[in-house]
Amino acid sequence: MGHLDHAAYGGLTPALSYVMASIGAALGLRCTVRALAATGASRRNWLLTAASAIGTGIWTMHFVAMLGFEVTGTEIHYNVPLTILSLLVAMVVVGAGVFAVGYGKDRGRSLVLGGLTTGLGVASMHYLGMAALRLHGEVSYDPLTVALSVAIAVIAATAALWAALNIKSPVAVAVASLVMGAAVSSMHYTGMTAVAVRVSPADTALPGATAMQFIFPLAVGLGSYLFITAAFVALSPTVAERGAPASARPLGERTVPAP
Repeated sequence: MGHLDHAAYGGLTPALSYVMASIGAALGLRCTVRALAATGASRRNWLLTAASAIGTGIWTMHFVAMLGFEVTGTEIHYNVPLTILSLLVAMVVVGAGVFAVGYGKDRGRSLVLGGLTTGLGVASMHYLGMAALRLHGEVSYDPLTVALSVAIAVIAATAALWAALNIKSPVAVAVASLVMGAAVSSMHYTGMTAVAVRVSPADTALPGATAMQFIFPLAVGLGSYLFITAAFVALSPTVAERGAPASARPLGERTVPAP
């Protein structure tokens, strides 16, 4: 068995991955809160933004953490198409869960359906991303630990969506985002403890790209997207703020209907 190191750069990758998960959760929750206060195309657009933010945050968290993953006796490469697919799966399945909450008539049923869908999406992204690993050896998993990681993902997703439905203040959303970030990180590292690698040393070149060739620049790009989206959300007026200017105008500036 090869020795697995989940933090080859010390606490840097776990800390940075937690930050990315928390930012994605914060954006997703704020966008969902905005969506629930909106109607029509505006609601749909906010939900799409929420899905992309949560999906991107989760994916970035996973692969930033994977930058610190090393196995003694073998290099690690990543299958590029599978890695991209894991990102798309995260966004699509998380989007299904978010839309279930955003448009559901029965909030209790929508929360259960949305939490289950989103949690399974998080787990699917994680293990699809792990399937993209290319190394000299064979990867195996402990089934019970895998099941525990999936359960953590579902519970974390359900708690996050509950927060989106019930918590409105920015401070409360920030606290919920930190909890969600911790839960997603816990799911990741729980899933990683299920991994065992039997190394088979070989001189043949591994297919795919190294983490620094592909994962790192993509993670930087997606991280930039999260920060830009955060600025957009922070500067976008709420529904209440959009209605305030018209009602707050001085009487002389209001339009007087023609007699």
